[in-house]
Amino acid sequence: MFSEIILIAFCGSLLCLDRVFIQAMISRPVVIAPLMGLFLGNLYAGLVIGALIELIWIDRLPIGTYIPPNDSMTAVVATSIALIAGSATGDVSPQIIALAVILSIPCGSLAKQIDVMIIKSNNTLSDRALQDAQGNNIRALERKSYLGLIKVFLSYAIFLLVAQSILIPLVIWAYPQFNEIIMNALSFTYYFLPLLGIAVAFNMLKLRNTVPIVCAVFLVVSLLWELFHVL
Repeated sequence: MFSEIILIAFCGSLLCLDRVFIQAMISRPVVIAPLMGLFLGNLYAGLVIGALIELIWIDRLPIGTYIPPNDSMTAVVATSIALIAGSATGDVSPQIIALAVILSIPCGSLAKQIDVMIIKSNNTLSDRALQDAQGNNIRALERKSYLGLIKVFLSYAIFLLVAQSILIPLVIWAYPQFNEIIMNALSFTYYFLPLLGIAVAFNMLKLRNTVPIVCAVFLVVSLLWELFHVL
């Protein structure tokens, strides 16, 4: 288990660099979660988790000075909890996926604070890099660029290590003790999360009659998942 936690912390933080470096959309939840699922041997569950988190925060865009919750870190933590804890408890069920998503959502807000600290720190670093550029000191400019990336990588890696080390053992211990009421609530949450995400997406599009459409889609999706047992 600990080797998997370390692997996910390393790979997750490396892919999360896309948020500040390449920006090739690799760090989007719908991409990074399936990749984490692939590393852990369950691509489909990673895709489900990534789609859920992508929908939940689809309206939080980094426009202007606004810093949104770190949905990339949320997706990595949720996938890790669901697959590692699910394997330890016997099955990656819809209930444990719902629990993983619920527990990982606060991680996005916490990781946002890390992003804020990184931005403040890099502001000072960029000022020094500008001085090096004006002085035609290319080597110093390169060192500061790499230093900025290393700071982001280490910050993300430490956060992922701590979050996984706390939440995964907690889920492994608590999940088998849940009674039928809690399991039914988690099952309902699993089907409710797509409804929430679709409602957020429709709200962005400013569509009329959003509530009936969302309820109809939710009903159809719930029936299909229940009848065909997708997970």
